[in-house]
Amino acid sequence: MRILISNDDGVAAPGLAALYDALADYASCTVIAPDQDRSGVSSALTLDRPLHPTTLPNGFISINGTPTDCVHLGLNGLLPEVADLVVSGINLGANLGDDVLYSGTVGAALEGRFLSRPAFAFSLLSRQPDNLPTAAYVARKLIEAQEKLDLPPRTVLNVNIPNLPLDHIRGIRLTRLGHRARAAAPVKVVNPRGIEGYWISVAGDAEDGGQGTDFHAVMQGYVSITPLQLDRTFQEGFGPMQEWVEDLL
Repeated sequence: MRILISNDDGVAAPGLAALYDALADYASCTVIAPDQDRSGVSSALTLDRPLHPTTLPNGFISINGTPTDCVHLGLNGLLPEVADLVVSGINLGANLGDDVLYSGTVGAALEGRFLSRPAFAFSLLSRQPDNLPTAAYVARKLIEAQEKLDLPPRTVLNVNIPNLPLDHIRGIRLTRLGHRARAAAPVKVVNPRGIEGYWISVAGDAEDGGQGTDFHAVMQGYVSITPLQLDRTFQEGFGPMQEWVEDLL
């Protein structure tokens, strides 16, 4: 098996190295990742400049672009053979609920939608790498088992791992996305020249985080797995919209 590994924390991130180390003896792994932290870029592609791959001493390939750029190039000619599976992470920080709209970790996995196997996005609920071995172990177990999984094409498995030692993990739960409350207001700053700017503030707390959600599972000590699909069509909206559309023209 050939696995393409990427992330959004950057090619030097400890989570990326941990994921590679966990999978390197299981499959032929190639790492293509952004040259710097590109968190929050979602599925952005770089269209205003060329992208330049650089092979680092450890064999990882660094790209001056986004996580989606990395996977896009990896699946469309940069590599001599197309990967069988795309795996993204291990992100330091949660990707729960509405986070998936912004996440570069999830964005990289979504770009693997053209392959026949489901893609994986792995996140650890911490900004610190102390429990990365737990996340790496979970990632390895899930990747080993993915051949037995029969899911429709264009499916991404969004996996969030509690920030706990492995012997404190209570198990795995299948979950739906929860929802966050509105984020805090942007923080206004003024530079020494008097020019105003704004920092995007912290994400909102869980507003819909009850039983069955990814928020609830990880807070209870369970690994959360949420299957995601690219098709965001709101099918139930067709009924109430049909008469409204017919009366417009």
